[in-house]
Amino acid sequence: MFEQDYLVKQFLMFFKALTRSWEQMEEEKDPFAAADTLEDAISAATDMDGTALLTLAPESIASIMQVTGVDPRIVEYISRSMLLESVYLEQGGDSGLADVRAAQAHAIADAYGFGLPEDPSDFDAITEGLEEEALGL
Repeated sequence: MFEQDYLVKQFLMFFKALTRSWEQMEEEKDPFAAADTLEDAISAATDMDGTALLTLAPESIASIMQVTGVDPRIVEYISRSMLLESVYLEQGGDSGLADVRAAQAHAIADAYGFGLPEDPSDFDAITEGLEEEALGL
């Protein structure tokens, strides 16, 4: 029961962070605030310093996540968040960091064996299934 409650809490946190980041981008036109919101969610989900985690090379980040025991059911939303963050960073003019985030997201997906949406700016595809997970369905 405790694990289920923890996972629902994590899914809800990601749903809120993804929704908030989308609002920051669409309504406030602030891609860097949107990216920061997602990085904060990633930090909370991994119980690691997000800044340190996100500085890792794409080929290292998945290994670190596996070693530190991040729940595999949460990992997909971490990866999706990173992919969406790459869109925000690109829109903010930081193409270099956007490319790194996209590569990190894909490296995680490859290591864990799941796919990512082809269009990283498709918010519905990025959040697919997350609302149901957050509601514990």
